[in-house]
Amino acid sequence: MTRPIPIQIVSDIVCPWCYIGKRRLEKALAGRPDLAVEVTWFPYQLSPDMPREGRDRAEHHASIFGAERAVQIREKMQTLGAAEGIAFDMPPGARAPNTLSAHVLMYWASRSAGIDQNLLAEKLFHAHHVRGEDIGNPVVLAGIASEVGMNAAEVLTALRDGTDEDTVRGLIGQARQAGVSGVPFFIFDGRHALSGAQPPEAIIEVLEEITRSEAAH
Repeated sequence: MTRPIPIQIVSDIVCPWCYIGKRRLEKALAGRPDLAVEVTWFPYQLSPDMPREGRDRAEHHASIFGAERAVQIREKMQTLGAAEGIAFDMPPGARAPNTLSAHVLMYWASRSAGIDQNLLAEKLFHAHHVRGEDIGNPVVLAGIASEVGMNAAEVLTALRDGTDEDTVRGLIGQARQAGVSGVPFFIFDGRHALSGAQPPEAIIEVLEEITRSEAAH
């Protein structure tokens, strides 16, 4: 197979399963360096009605799951994350952000030559899930953007102006209309889908099926 297999990932930065799914995809690809892929990230919001300033994360999780269940889920994710090299943490005062601005930043990365959108995704996931940073804060996002080669001042101004927010909302709406109701959601070659943080073996199986199909034609 000569062309890279396109992989579209619909995700939300605040979703721990999306971070785990990213790691499992990377593990799958590391085991099959002969399979070339091209990964593009697409936006989704699990909490589209989150206030722009966000909420206290512990309180937000407790309001959804109940306080005791929220603690159990956090402990489970820490165990699962450790197996993937992710040190999930929630420092006191950590925010549950509105992720629209983070998705706008990811959208810009996908359209900017020389900017690695996948690296930006990693840095956003790490900032939220490991360092407990507020990725709804434009100043925080501008700092992260600078780490991947984007101009922090330009990013900060554009985020504060709301540039491309409607475009990103439209992309989120398209995902919902296409039937995506949970994340992560992986689309391989525009025709094969996997929902959830699948094990590397399941990902390889799909990629090999695509490769076999192309070889037969």
